[in-house]
Amino acid sequence: MKKILINLIILTILMLILLITILSTIGIETNKFNRLIVDKVSKTKNTNLELEKIKFKINFKELSLFLETQNPKITYRDVVVPVQNIKVYVDFLSLIKSNPKFKKISFKLEELEINEFKNLSKVIKPSNFKSLLNNKIKEGKLITEIEIFLSDQGILENFIAKGTVKDLKIELINNLNFSNVNLGFFADKNDILIKNIFGNFEGINILDGDIQLNVESGVKLNSNFNSKLNLDKKLLNKYSKFFQNVKFLNNLSSLNADINNNITLTLDSTYKLEDYNYNLSGNVEKSKFEFSNPIQNNFITEKIKSLYFTNIEIKKSFNSKNINLLGKGKYSFNNLDFLKINFESNFRNNFLNLSLDLDYQNSLFISFINYQKQKNSIANVSLSFQKKNDDIKINKLKFEEKNNLIEIDNLILKDNKFSSIKTIKVKTIENDFLIQNKKKIFIKGSKFDATNLGKFLSAKRVDNRLSNLNGNIEIDFKNIKVPMSEKLENFKLIGKIKQGQFIKISSKGDFGGNNYLDISMKKDKNTDRKYLEIYSDLTRPLLTEYKFFNGLSGGKLTFTSVMDKFSSNSKLKIEKFKVVNAPGLIKLLSLADLGGLADLAEGEGLSFDLLEIDMEKKENILKLNEIIALGPSISVLMEGYQDENGLTSLKGTLVPAKTLNKMISKIPVIGNIVIPKEVGEGLFGVSFKMKGPKNNIKTTINPIRTLTPRFIQKIIDKNKETK
Repeated sequence: MKKILINLIILTILMLILLITILSTIGIETNKFNRLIVDKVSKTKNTNLELEKIKFKINFKELSLFLETQNPKITYRDVVVPVQNIKVYVDFLSLIKSNPKFKKISFKLEELEINEFKNLSKVIKPSNFKSLLNNKIKEGKLITEIEIFLSDQGILENFIAKGTVKDLKIELINNLNFSNVNLGFFADKNDILIKNIFGNFEGINILDGDIQLNVESGVKLNSNFNSKLNLDKKLLNKYSKFFQNVKFLNNLSSLNADINNNITLTLDSTYKLEDYNYNLSGNVEKSKFEFSNPIQNNFITEKIKSLYFTNIEIKKSFNSKNINLLGKGKYSFNNLDFLKINFESNFRNNFLNLSLDLDYQNSLFISFINYQKQKNSIANVSLSFQKKNDDIKINKLKFEEKNNLIEIDNLILKDNKFSSIKTIKVKTIENDFLIQNKKKIFIKGSKFDATNLGKFLSAKRVDNRLSNLNGNIEIDFKNIKVPMSEKLENFKLIGKIKQGQFIKISSKGDFGGNNYLDISMKKDKNTDRKYLEIYSDLTRPLLTEYKFFNGLSGGKLTFTSVMDKFSSNSKLKIEKFKVVNAPGLIKLLSLADLGGLADLAEGEGLSFDLLEIDMEKKENILKLNEIIALGPSISVLMEGYQDENGLTSLKGTLVPAKTLNKMISKIPVIGNIVIPKEVGEGLFGVSFKMKGPKNNIKTTINPIRTLTPRFIQKIIDKNKETK
């Protein structure tokens, strides 16, 4: 009996093992549940299901029983759904009670071409997803499985969709295509995970990317991917609409980079963006910027046509609050030698904080101090500044090149105009001085190169960038290098500045050899008028920038001017000087053919006792009321004007002194000038006109036999003054 019992138990175990093996592999074929499954599916509107064979199986991983059928025929709204396999998981106890309950339904779809998938979209209500599917997705294959989880009442509780997409092509905006896309996905009711994303986005290779989406409350997105950029000019033109408001990027002509990206987005239930964060890091292997208008200004003397970057280690992050950028690598102008560059910036709420450190090899010219950096010499430039709207604060600017140093601390500009500064330090071969702004502006140094100062001050300026500068000023220079190789020693100035302009000056300097320079200015207390007086024992250093005085040497200069905001009336007087090799005067004398006077313009030159210019300036028009020059050889009287564009017009009379003296000696009454007929015989001189733009002034002359009383009276009056 015992033996029979043991054998029975063994047989039962073997039968169970056999049954389990069959259930877990080939299953047990039955049609008992066909009607039940068809009825369950048919409860979904517009859905029909046709089954052939159903097998009863067991899933040991989930310790559950399920019904499986192959290649069922499912139609939804007359569209065939290409299902390869259906598994229906049932509750075991419900089977015993003959009231089976479905716990889960699993669908495995056949591999779908994108056009087949578009056919399925007919059953989808109009939406952005449907529009994307039908209009933007051009190619691709889909392999997917869907698991539907049901409650005891047969209501959908959750679902899981997983699968892969291969060879996907999506046409996005501006004819930009995302092609050769391969990815895997997993989704349920609240989360979507897209992983192993590979593809090409118009010259940007996407590698090993992933996207995580949580849609439980609004949308939370997190994505990580690596991108390799290989963009030429043609491809960059496709992207141009994305950065058309960033002018600098419009000059980008090529870009090669390897970048790691991380993106997070948060949207509310209405899909409104609440927060975002984008971080990238990597290496910009090569990039090139080509400028349609080459960079060139008063400081950079050679044209910069292109800018290159190479091996730039870059980190960037930006969100709804700020943008941070950090870079380190090399750059080059015009694809010449590559030099180091480091930069770091932070931008938030219209506030920019930037630090920059670079080596600079190109030429540089600062006319104010006559500093010229040679092209092949390498300088270091470091800059730290802040910008908010149109306000700029330069915390520190430092330029170092060999033994040359320019350093600026705490310079503040408001609305692109000077507001305040702490210190400026300049040390070059020809300069060594310090500017400090405390209770007053103090400028002191052992030397200052003012060779180009006149040119700098006479340059046209649309607005006064120093209009916010106010206060007392004191200048003390031991040595000043001025034009014509002259030196001014022990120059001291005490004054006052209001709205960027001097209103008070008292200064003195020593040219050496008992030659001095005196400048004074005072302001009328009741009006805006200012009175300027300049006296100099040397003329050339003060007049070298004015072509009208080319060839002038020697003499003493006196200049007086009464000026206000809108106009000025000035007089310039030069005594006892010579004109040597003055091209304009030589041409005039040669055209006049005045008996060898042109020869006097060579060698020691033509001597003059006096030159006076009476002029007024208003609305950028310089009116020359009278220019008179009196000398032992010739005398000249002229008038004219010069407009804001440099157009010059002069007319006047030139007479040899010998002829003039002869004529004047025959005039009986000086007070009532009448030229007798016998004096009018012979050639007295020439009248002339000079007119034209800068560097192209044309001269015409006409011989004259009689002189106007005005000319004679002027010559007589000035001749008296000089004696």
